[in-house]
Amino acid sequence: MLVREWMTPRPEVVTAGTPVMEAMERMRHGGYRRLPVMDEDRLIGIVTDRDLKEATPSSATTLSVYELNFLLGRMQVGEVMTTDLKTIDQDDTIEHAAVTMEEARVSGLPVVGPHGLVGILTITDLLRALVGFLGLREGGTRVTVDVPDEPGVLARVAQAAPPSNIVAAVTSAVEPGTTRRIVLRLTGPDAASFPERLAATGLSASDVR
Repeated sequence: MLVREWMTPRPEVVTAGTPVMEAMERMRHGGYRRLPVMDEDRLIGIVTDRDLKEATPSSATTLSVYELNFLLGRMQVGEVMTTDLKTIDQDDTIEHAAVTMEEARVSGLPVVGPHGLVGILTITDLLRALVGFLGLREGGTRVTVDVPDEPGVLARVAQAAPPSNIVAAVTSAVEPGTTRRIVLRLTGPDAASFPERLAATGLSASDVR
């Protein structure tokens, strides 16, 4: 799965000269949490709802309403945006995007293509991708199997599937080099009896739902 398949294309953008109040209103109206900042066709930064809130005087301020409105009316996105930003290419994998977000501790990435900004990828988009990876909307039976971490073991699991069909399979290491956990989702005829067929191969399910 590639980033371009899951990103939000043609995101709302602002410029460095956009008033902070206008950017806040665009976020509120569109339900956004971040806006890419553009200089014509060039991506120069990103501004988040957190950036804007931190730029707003707290309720403890001694400024009058008139003074607050005056200050906020003059403040521009360029004064609060982040310029040291991470991006992701539209043809990168969704897995690479997830790792990039996790390492950078950000919840959204501008997506770039050959001619600049083409979209934005957020945590919400990653969750949609995860739902797709796991086949959660396809129903069926979810089976967890702990298997030896060795070549050919996944084939043994797959051979027990017919006449049902494996629509999703993900693995993770329980004890690297020793044990892996496989989570499967099966649909179709006799999906519920897959654990019995699996047992005939010498493997057993640790959880069935």
